[in-house]
Amino acid sequence: MQQILNLRDLTMIERTHARGGRFRYYPLLSGKEGTPGNFFLQLSNTFNDFDSPRHRHNFDQVRVQLEGDADFSRDGVMTPGMVGYFPEGVYYGPQSIKGESLTLVLQFGGASRNGYLSEEAFQHGISELKETGRFEAGVYKVAKPEGGTRNQDAYEAVWEHVNRRDMRYPESRYDKPVFMRPAAADWLADDARPGVSRKHLGTFSEAQTTLSQIALAKGSAVEIPPNTIVFVLQGKGQAGAGDRWEARSSLYSGDTDAVLTAEDASELLQISLPRL
Repeated sequence: MQQILNLRDLTMIERTHARGGRFRYYPLLSGKEGTPGNFFLQLSNTFNDFDSPRHRHNFDQVRVQLEGDADFSRDGVMTPGMVGYFPEGVYYGPQSIKGESLTLVLQFGGASRNGYLSEEAFQHGISELKETGRFEAGVYKVAKPEGGTRNQDAYEAVWEHVNRRDMRYPESRYDKPVFMRPAAADWLADDARPGVSRKHLGTFSEAQTTLSQIALAKGSAVEIPPNTIVFVLQGKGQAGAGDRWEARSSLYSGDTDAVLTAEDASELLQISLPRL
C-alpha cells in the first residue's frame, strides 16, 4: 500500500529515547511489523545535550543531514546536505550535536534479515525496563546485588527484552559508515525521460539498498519502483491520481510503481529498500 505524508500535516513529538538528551521527532513512514523488511522513517530534532556512545546495530540506517552538524567522532562529521549509510554490524560514534540538528533517519532491516523493531514495541520495552533499571547517556544500567551496575547498550537491552533472546550481531560488511556528499556529484540526464536527471550515490550489500537523487524539471514525471522511499528535498507536485507533495514530504511506493509529476523544479532523495 502506498503512503504519502506532508510534513505540515504532522505534529512534532517529544519522546523518551534510549540515548541521552532531549529528543523530538516527526514520525513519517513505517513498514510491516515482524517482517525482515520492516522500516521506520523519522525526522529527528536533537540538541547539544544529545549523548550516544559508540555502538552498533543489527539493522541498517540511512541518515540525511538537513540542518546543523552531527559529529560521529573518529567516523567524521555530517554537515547539511550529506547522506550517510550506517551498515548493520558496524560500530560508529560516539555521536554528539553542536547546537541543534535536524536529520532524516531511516532505520530498516538489512541483509541479515534480522528485521527492525517497531517504534511501538521499542517504546513499550523502554517503559518496562525502567521498572528494573535506568537509561543514562545511551546505556541501560541495572544495580548489582553486590554493588555497582551492569551496563548494556540501551538499544541492545530493549531489543533483547522485547525478543526474549540475546542479540547476535551480523558480521560487518564494511569497516565504517559511508558518508556521501551529493553536492560533489554530477547530474546525469535520463535519456528515456525528458526533464529527469539523476545522481547515483551508491548500492550497498547483496541486498542492493540503493541511494540516489532525482532532479525534475517543471512538468516532468518519474516512475518510482516498488518498495522505495522518496523524500522531497525541494519543489512540489503530485503523485498518481492527485495526492500532492511538497518540500519535506515523504512517500513509500509499497507493492506497486508510483509516478511523481513536478509542478515546479524539484529535487528528490530516492532510497530503494533491500531485496529480501
